[in-house]
Amino acid sequence: MWLENVWFFLWGLLWAVYFLTDGFDLGVGVLLPFLGKDDAQRRVMYHSIGPLWNGNEVWLLTAGGVTFAAFPRLYAFMFSSLYAPLMLILFALIVRGVSFEFRDKLGGAAWRRLWDGCLFVGSLLPAILFGVAFANIFRGLPFDQTGYFGTLFSLLNPYGLCGGILFLLLFVVHGALWLAVKTDGDLQQRAAAAAGALWYALLGVAVLFLLATWFDTRLYANYLAHPALFLCPLVAVAALLGAKLCLARKLYWRAWASSGLTILGVTFFGVIGLFPNMFPSRTVPDANLTAHNAASTPGTLLIMLVVAGTFVPIVIAYQTWAYHLFRGKTTASTLDLEDAY
Repeated sequence: MWLENVWFFLWGLLWAVYFLTDGFDLGVGVLLPFLGKDDAQRRVMYHSIGPLWNGNEVWLLTAGGVTFAAFPRLYAFMFSSLYAPLMLILFALIVRGVSFEFRDKLGGAAWRRLWDGCLFVGSLLPAILFGVAFANIFRGLPFDQTGYFGTLFSLLNPYGLCGGILFLLLFVVHGALWLAVKTDGDLQQRAAAAAGALWYALLGVAVLFLLATWFDTRLYANYLAHPALFLCPLVAVAALLGAKLCLARKLYWRAWASSGLTILGVTFFGVIGLFPNMFPSRTVPDANLTAHNAASTPGTLLIMLVVAGTFVPIVIAYQTWAYHLFRGKTTASTLDLEDAY
């Protein structure tokens, strides 16, 4: 049982790290038409995430792979019942990735506007749909032992939409703070101003989401049974307030780090509340998929733990090196150094 519990924690951690890393990429993509006044500024925005976005998506592949290998029943049920939103996310991410490669292949304003629009849509849809999907998992979905009987539109319930807006605002604030870190001049000032303004919207939606969670989910049961667990949402709240304080003092790196900690805290707020459930049924509690009844065999989990312990540090080391290598600011003067975007 300890292996199942360990992999439940790792499953949640991988999703949290994905939201932390790719979240600011998605946020920058959503902000592109609003903060990019001209082509030069839009190119700066592309360059700010260009060397990192595909490495960040490794965590999405890892989270999906862990779901498949460690919890095959969960993978089968999740990817069949949530097929429509997951396919929309997949297509959006494909279009988003292509936009990085194709934008500068031809000259002309119309061609670049096309791919700028693809980056925007390819960032907006995943940001919202990930929130909708996870909020519905927190809430519980309509299924029993025979299968899932909901629809795409049943996922768009008030709580699911609140989760979608929450994730969107988390990522957009995270992306605006990244731009404040990576750029200078007018773009940096407007990015910082956007982060400051959107922070208030994020705070309001976060409070609404916490209240709705009390009435529409069972997540608080674990917290009430073990009050020490409230430390996790308290850390998320403190990090959110810290992001605003650091932003006001123009400590942009610290503000971005605080925003990332907020995303980790929000994700683990749901993961901790779910345990041991991973895919709860709203209609038939006996049909819940848990870390115990959806897991692979102990031998498989043990082998995976050894493999993960070997290769995940390598991935972390690579990403640390990449972030260090591209730690400098992206400005208009650096655009002539490469032909991309």
